Amino acid sequence: MLEILIVVGVVLLLAVFLVVGLVSRRGGSAPARPQPGVDYRPGTGDDAEEPRDTPLRTVERVDSPLLSDVQPTAGLEVPEPTAGRLTRLRTRLSRSQTTLGRGLFALLSRDNLDEATWEEVEDTLLTSDMGVAATTELVERLKTRVRVDALKTAGELRAILREELVTTIGRDVDRTLKTLPHADRPAVVLVVGVNGTGKTTTCGKLARVLVADGRSVVLGAADTFRAAAADQLETWGSRVGAETVRGPEGGDPASIAFDAVKRGIEVKADTVLVDTAGRLHTKTGLMDELGKVKRVVEKHGPVDETLLVLDATTGQNGVVQARVFTEAVEVTGIVLTKLDGTAKGGIVVAVQRELGIPVKLIGLGEGPDDLAPFEPEAFADALLGDEAAL
Repeated sequence: MLEILIVVGVVLLLAVFLVVGLVSRRGGSAPARPQPGVDYRPGTGDDAEEPRDTPLRTVERVDSPLLSDVQPTAGLEVPEPTAGRLTRLRTRLSRSQTTLGRGLFALLSRDNLDEATWEEVEDTLLTSDMGVAATTELVERLKTRVRVDALKTAGELRAILREELVTTIGRDVDRTLKTLPHADRPAVVLVVGVNGTGKTTTCGKLARVLVADGRSVVLGAADTFRAAAADQLETWGSRVGAETVRGPEGGDPASIAFDAVKRGIEVKADTVLVDTAGRLHTKTGLMDELGKVKRVVEKHGPVDETLLVLDATTGQNGVVQARVFTEAVEVTGIVLTKLDGTAKGGIVVAVQRELGIPVKLIGLGEGPDDLAPFEPEAFADALLGDEAAL
């Protein structure tokens, strides 16, 4: 009897399990499929991972270690030293060298320097965007030197050309960047310019210049109108250990610039570098806003440098743009970018002469360390090329 009851019990249990299985198949859901990116690494042919519910948080400030806190093992990039950088990049000026330096040398090497030749010399200088007034003065000085010195050899001619070019560019102009900290606050540098000049990239490269010269840097991402401008600047800063202060997209640029300087004071940084939004020089409202940024920043103290970024390939149009910027803020120096992509090396002279503002930095390529302090002698040597090649 007991054996029969056991058999009946086992049969009943099997029947129950069978019924439950049928019900789950009809009314329940199929087993969950493994998710790529969650349960395993996705491979070719897998769908993208489904969005997660975790809300994105707004980044107000991205903290990176300052230069003074960086250890050699931190994996940060070491920027190329700025001393002699322009000399190392001289080959980047090959287009300007062919048009300006070698063009002048070829003309002045002729046996007969008649008026027609001197007119060609003037045309060469004007084509390089040197400007009418500077061209006239340089030609007159060259005429005098060639006549009085009775030049005979290529080396003598090159020496005269170099000397007169350096004089025209400006030998005694103060081109130092004022980036040393004050007793109670860091030096503040504003970077301004029109759209498309490579301003944010230049700002990032300038941070590398400052770090290479031993400065600790805080970056202010006050360009809040261009998508990803703050991300771009943050990436540049993170490579060399510079902290980036930023705000929401479309936020108040003046407020972010103010906070950047405040942060620089808190961490005792040497220099605060503020990237402002690019703006057309014809937009009065935007130019007024630039003045507001400067006034708000100066609640902490005077701005030490206001650098205007100009695109060398725009030639004389860049001079027109620069005039409007100097009316909105007191520009203290010019950063001339894309000089490697133009034959108009004379724009260096035109900008300085028209505005009375020195060129302090020039961009000669797309590499991270292709921004160089401007040195008149090295620039003239680059334009003229090697003496052996003349």
